[in-house]
Amino acid sequence: MEYTFYFLMEINAIMLLPCWVGPNKWRTSHYLTGELWVSMFGQKYQILAVLQVLGWRAAVGAAWAVLLLPPCAAAFVVLSSADLCRPLRWVSDSFNDLYTSYTIFCILLMSVVILVISIFNVEFYTVAPSIPCSRLALIGKIIHPQQVIHSVVHAIMGMLVAWCAAVITKGRFQFLALPCTASESLDAVVSYVCLNEYHLFFLLFGAFVGYSYSLLYLVNNMNYLPFPVIQQYKYLRFRRSLPQLVKHSCVESLYLVRNFCIAYYFFGKCCDIILFFKIHPLDNLAGLLDLSLFYHTWLCGVFLLIPWYIAWLLFKIYATEAYHFPVQPTFAEETDQCLPKILSSNPPLIIKFLALQDLMLLSQYSPVRRQEVFSLSQPGGHPHNWTAISRECLNLLSDLTQKLIIHQEAAATNGRIKQPSPGEINKSLNFPEEMAFQAHRSNVLPRTHMPSLVKSLSPLKTSTASDLGSSFGSPFTSPALNRKPGILDLNSPWHGSVQSPHIMRRGPKLWTSSSDLQTNGSYPSSFPMVSVARVGHEAEQPSFMYTWLQNKQEQIRSFLSKRVLVMYFFSKNPEASIQAVFSDAQMHIWALEGLSHLVAASFTEDQFGVVQTTLPAILNTLLTLQEVVDKHFKLPHVSSKPPRISGSLVDTSYKTLRFGLRASLRTAIYRITTTFGEHLNAVQVSTEHKKRLQQFLEFKE
Repeated sequence: MEYTFYFLMEINAIMLLPCWVGPNKWRTSHYLTGELWVSMFGQKYQILAVLQVLGWRAAVGAAWAVLLLPPCAAAFVVLSSADLCRPLRWVSDSFNDLYTSYTIFCILLMSVVILVISIFNVEFYTVAPSIPCSRLALIGKIIHPQQVIHSVVHAIMGMLVAWCAAVITKGRFQFLALPCTASESLDAVVSYVCLNEYHLFFLLFGAFVGYSYSLLYLVNNMNYLPFPVIQQYKYLRFRRSLPQLVKHSCVESLYLVRNFCIAYYFFGKCCDIILFFKIHPLDNLAGLLDLSLFYHTWLCGVFLLIPWYIAWLLFKIYATEAYHFPVQPTFAEETDQCLPKILSSNPPLIIKFLALQDLMLLSQYSPVRRQEVFSLSQPGGHPHNWTAISRECLNLLSDLTQKLIIHQEAAATNGRIKQPSPGEINKSLNFPEEMAFQAHRSNVLPRTHMPSLVKSLSPLKTSTASDLGSSFGSPFTSPALNRKPGILDLNSPWHGSVQSPHIMRRGPKLWTSSSDLQTNGSYPSSFPMVSVARVGHEAEQPSFMYTWLQNKQEQIRSFLSKRVLVMYFFSKNPEASIQAVFSDAQMHIWALEGLSHLVAASFTEDQFGVVQTTLPAILNTLLTLQEVVDKHFKLPHVSSKPPRISGSLVDTSYKTLRFGLRASLRTAIYRITTTFGEHLNAVQVSTEHKKRLQQFLEFKE
């Protein structure tokens, strides 16, 4: 049985492989080459690690949510049969109802509902929130097929929970159809079956709450997993959040009852069934102003939301619990599960976040594991652990630096950025990936045309084809996102001072064309590639049809940009765009903290001097990122103060990640400078960085 289990796990890993290794490898025609098989079995252990880490945690969280369901059902039974005038009878009836067959069946049915909700929590989680930058992007997320399935399933699950609540409440809410009495039927002789609209009201309200929960789950980024800053026991985290969870469920159910009553008042006629007569119609003010109906409906909403929020909270607590990756393998089979191997590979984001979190913790609190990072391999005497960890941290920080530079250029030119040609794209994709911990090279471009920021920037990883966007010039995507990260506008005013006179305000446009780029002066005359291309294609002129189509496109775009309704959907929210840039900044914060703590600890613990070989590259990367971050906070529409975070149940800490990154970056540089002191004067860095380091040494930053 055990061997069968492991065999199925391996088959499952191979079947799930295209989801993790990306579509590019599986689109090639050579499916069974040796390189692909090596990649497949190299990724197998990482996929098994995902199943082991996240699968068991999700299972334990769902099990605890199911175990907490009977207390919730007991509280609902007690509150639904409340009778303050006769408390003894109220208590005795409540205890008798707890052991009835329909109550036990409803608890079992709701356990299945909790398992379904937990499965959707696992399928839709993310560690980097998806922030729509415009109203059109938000509408696109809502009508996405995955979100539609999510909403439909939650509406069905909400209807099942509402049916259970109606059955447990009993009385006039228990059955959907009731026999009509003589006074209620048209003819006392003929027996009629009438629609019990109280029960139907419960069912529709359950579907409404389920859909509203799914919609708020998307809009509020409830699938985002925020990692705790301070590590606590799971029980303490749950106990601290439980009162807030109950309060949030009660208030939200109150608002949902109000909204549903308003909707039912206007659309209640659509629920009429021709074959049934209705008892006590509710699609009028007299029926909806029933206090008993309002109380039981509100209680039904609370009974639905609390177990769902408990399952969601437990999944967040278990999924973000710290996980210890071994630095050095005990056995040869565990090599792919070690911290350096996980960081240097391309695992799922949740595994990479857990690995960076573990790196941050070991760099601060574990001297024994730090010695493993600084150790040398035997035989050979190479610092493979430190090389892999430092390279990945520097690559992450360099990628963030490059992304911020592109965002600043897009903001400086109001979205008018150079769109690379297919030849430039292919050239950049074939360019070999450079090591981020090596010294930066200045021979890529002539020194006279290289800005100070680009000269000080350490080599960056080349982007993949997926980073280039699906199509250039699309009106539904930002031009800044369609730009290839490897191509920088060397004459951009953002490479110089922030107060550059070249920055001009432009009118809003839906997308950018090549004519805009030529008018705006985005093509630098001093760029070497342009001069070479000019010589090769001097005789080529655009055809008449191409020019006519470009003019028509300009006219249509100009016409649409003047329409208020179009701009209402296409205009971007500046704050949302900034939040989207820093959506995954948590792993950069951990990389900063882990790298700086390791460098500071190496002053006394590094016996072989392995950190000294990469110290110039580390300082170069940190100081360059510091310069870029400082320029970012001087952009228009960028607030210099973090917004006040409300103490609600839904986490919104991703909105302040950029402020945490700025503080962590400054603290990391100070941590290194205060540890090494005047010894940093012997480190070979550029003149600008030496001046910046001196300011940190004198505590003037």
